[in-house]
Amino acid sequence: MQPVIIDRVRIFDGTSVPGIGSVECADGVITRVDTGSAPRQPSSAEVIDGTGRTLLPGLIDAHTHVFGAESNLQQALAFGVTTELDMFMGPPEDTRALCRLAGERHDLADLRSAGLLASAPGGHPAVTMPTLPTVAGPGQADAFVAARQAEGAHFIKIMVDDGVNHGRSLPALEPATVTALADAARRRGLLSVAHVSAVWSARLALDSGVDVLTHLPLEAALDDAFVRRAAEAGRVVIPTLTMLEVSAPRPATGVTRSSADDPRIAAFLPDHARAAITEGREGLCVEHPLPAHRFRHALSSVARLHRAGVPVLAGTDANHRPGRACPVVHGAGLHAELALLVEAGLTPAEALTAATSAPAARFGLSDRGVIAPGRRADLVLVAGDPTTDITATRSIEAVWRGGVRFDREAYRERIASRTAAGAGPVRKTARTA
Repeated sequence: MQPVIIDRVRIFDGTSVPGIGSVECADGVITRVDTGSAPRQPSSAEVIDGTGRTLLPGLIDAHTHVFGAESNLQQALAFGVTTELDMFMGPPEDTRALCRLAGERHDLADLRSAGLLASAPGGHPAVTMPTLPTVAGPGQADAFVAARQAEGAHFIKIMVDDGVNHGRSLPALEPATVTALADAARRRGLLSVAHVSAVWSARLALDSGVDVLTHLPLEAALDDAFVRRAAEAGRVVIPTLTMLEVSAPRPATGVTRSSADDPRIAAFLPDHARAAITEGREGLCVEHPLPAHRFRHALSSVARLHRAGVPVLAGTDANHRPGRACPVVHGAGLHAELALLVEAGLTPAEALTAATSAPAARFGLSDRGVIAPGRRADLVLVAGDPTTDITATRSIEAVWRGGVRFDREAYRERIASRTAAGAGPVRKTARTA
């Protein structure tokens, strides 16, 4: 593999900008980062002029649903997302196969998955998935977590949801059961991640010792007491603002849906994804809004959590696939999420950290998320300075995954030709449970 040097480039290392310098990669890893004098350049290296550009670690989307579609992982990579954390997929053998494939191929985003999630019998989403394993009480928690780990799950997803946001009243996991699941995951060295749907479920997850909360309530902002306890307990939050924005009845902004009008995004979207962003209503986390639901409540919660020092990670809840018109699509959705995190009060650099070093650290991905010698050469080169203008992340000029440059232009031409010919079948390795 030919060494690559990105020279005279602004470097965002995952937390800050140490300066203008050069980054050298060889054999899939970063071998040198230099912000001092001009480095010696190996005669065999490909040298890329980074003047006026910024080099970022590969982006990590901390909450997605791949639905077994290779096309979702390729689309993610085209937008600089080099790793996705999938929060529910099955059956287990297909999930393992796709994770293995994503680990081997440099034209797909890498993948980690929770596999099958924990929910109450007859609850959400088990009520519509009769083959999905459920947890009837705390006595079943240990066996459930052991089974998921044996299947290859990288973390444990727990549904704390009574179905109200979907127009139903369903049984939810009891507090003792959620506590038992979180404890069982911790004993096995796995993170626990709770889907929360409202204030009551966020409190239950916090009380139960779950490591990570994903989503935020729309009926009210989290209060100071909750935020203080979350900070003291070392909890982590993945707000999924993109999903909440499109699910809220009266969003304060239109960042997610308007992203399809940005030529930097639109040029790399298949027609079905572009249509889903602008018009799609499937796969929302709220299908039956309540009168109190407001997107501004989620923005306020993010601001409070961030000010209190609760780690906030960038995750989208992307669950679009061909034939499923969810407006939060893989890859492109993360750029909207970054803009919404800034809207909520993070600085652009803090938002970038939420999509790079922070999720890598929290989910045990110690080989990526930062630009430093010895780390994976997952890199994104963008025009401009996203540490001052977060939308500059959309101006992608190059993406490397494990040191291999992804051919974005060939990808763009392929989707353009599919548009001209009419969409054909999309290759699928796994299926959702």
